[in-house]
Amino acid sequence: MDSLSVYCAGPLFNQSERDEMTSIAETLVAAGHSVYLPHRDGMEFRLVREVLIERGWDAEIAGKFLHEAIFAMDIYQLAIACNAMVWNVNGRVPDEGAVSESAIAWTLGKPLVAFQDDIRSMVAGRMNPLLAGLVDFTTVDCIADIPAALIVECLRTRARTIDTDQLPDKLKTAIRRGEELWKALGAEHAFGENNIIADCVAALFAPSSHQKPRLTGFRVIEGG
Repeated sequence: MDSLSVYCAGPLFNQSERDEMTSIAETLVAAGHSVYLPHRDGMEFRLVREVLIERGWDAEIAGKFLHEAIFAMDIYQLAIACNAMVWNVNGRVPDEGAVSESAIAWTLGKPLVAFQDDIRSMVAGRMNPLLAGLVDFTTVDCIADIPAALIVECLRTRARTIDTDQLPDKLKTAIRRGEELWKALGAEHAFGENNIIADCVAALFAPSSHQKPRLTGFRVIEGG
């Protein structure tokens, strides 16, 4: 089977969670796949927000348009750029964002594998059925087993090309805006560079009533 581009979804709010997500991503890469790990390959809200506030943006306004940017780019990656998803379900309750992402992947017909080695649960020792049903009530409990489980899921999931013209308007808009931001970040060599990420996000997502950087051929120019 050809290599996959895999969206890695799960909790990212402390170092142990980020380490576990990185381990999942590295295991997939070692198996020959590429991955999108949102906080590493996209942006980390806290760090980019700090840059925007240092530049004089109101904290509430900066937080709002930064959230819009993260939403759009992650939706683009999940719906278009990636053709499969691995979902880390660990935690007292599953991460809210990852639950949303898994539901989107399931609706779009993407191969979806869930990893869980956490015994905490809400419903009689089992995952909530509306979550478990997204992965056919089956989870993987060892990170090393994820690549093989993903291949099995791909073989039994009919390959599907996403026709964006058939998607709901709100989803099409998020994909379009996310793709525009992703291309801008690539053109600016912004990955891992929070100052440049902040430039691109402000240029594309900040309210039009505020002075902001503008992109000309994806080059950031200060001014509005």
